Amino acid sequence: MTQKIIAQGAEAKIILSNGFIIKDRIKKSYRVPELDNKIRRRRTRAEAKLLFKASEIIKSPKPFLQKEENYKIKMPFIDGEKLSEYLDDFQLKKQKKICRQIGKGVAKLHEQNIIHGDLTTSNMILKNDEIYFIDFGLGFVSRKFEDKAVDLHLLKQALEAKHFKNWEILWKEIEKSYSKYENSKIIFERLKAVEKRGRYKG
Repeated sequence: MTQKIIAQGAEAKIILSNGFIIKDRIKKSYRVPELDNKIRRRRTRAEAKLLFKASEIIKSPKPFLQKEENYKIKMPFIDGEKLSEYLDDFQLKKQKKICRQIGKGVAKLHEQNIIHGDLTTSNMILKNDEIYFIDFGLGFVSRKFEDKAVDLHLLKQALEAKHFKNWEILWKEIEKSYSKYENSKIIFERLKAVEKRGRYKG
């Protein structure tokens, strides 16, 4: 059995094991063990549920059912290109096409009240010209337009920071495809308000 840690953050280790991905939530030594177990179990269960729901709507790895006391989520390995590393290398025409896919995917999630919580190109994988959304660790379910606007705000900021050369053109493509979502006008208005608040804080 070959296992390799391919990423590690504050919350979890991402392990590649025999063609599968295992997300293993890390113990927090500063928490009382009983509380730590409870939090890790709850977060693992919530993320697996969200991932399962998302995978029925968009391209996203569908988790396998397993014992939740392991604090692990097992899912297929999406063997593609991490978008954060490759988007800028493509011709602008392809970049725009990809961003239209992103806008459509986010709209589909929001239609089902799924908030990703960490919409960056680091959490998107391109495989066979299709975008897969990964890592719903900060995700949650919400009907609030404000939460959907904040989700988009994070995506817009991520584009500006990581893909600054064409970010405005790319954002317009995302806006275009997202605008087919029936509540998009309200959410874009909320987005403007969120951006204003950000400027005042700065």
